[in-house]
Amino acid sequence: MPAKKKIATGNAGLRSVIPTSLKDLDFAEQVYEIARQIPKGRVTSYGAIAKCIGTGKSARLVGWAMSVCGKVKPKVPAHRVVNSAGVLSGKLAFKTSTYMEELLAKEGVLVKNDKVVDFKKRFGILQKNCLFKRFEQL
Repeated sequence: MPAKKKIATGNAGLRSVIPTSLKDLDFAEQVYEIARQIPKGRVTSYGAIAKCIGTGKSARLVGWAMSVCGKVKPKVPAHRVVNSAGVLSGKLAFKTSTYMEELLAKEGVLVKNDKVVDFKKRFGILQKNCLFKRFEQL
């Protein structure tokens, strides 16, 4: 019988589910494999990864997986995954609040006020076969 999900109560009584089953680990590994395909200098969104996996409404779960991938091997380029507006919403999961921006800058991605400046140019989506395509190519 699969492990039950633990429910944690956080601020303001909000409940969050902490994934504990093998199925949840498989989901995270799928997220990581897709994220590893994002080329340097490009970004995609949590929702685009969720759609690629076939769970289009699971963007927040993708975000959770990305927030805990710091010690995963091979490395996961979590800095290349932003929200659907191009905002660095996951920046607090990095070792400093500016590290995500610094990593993107090293790849030529300009960020201003925590948002990718040329988001439409840099954004790519993942097709059903999970190949990365620039938004402009579609």
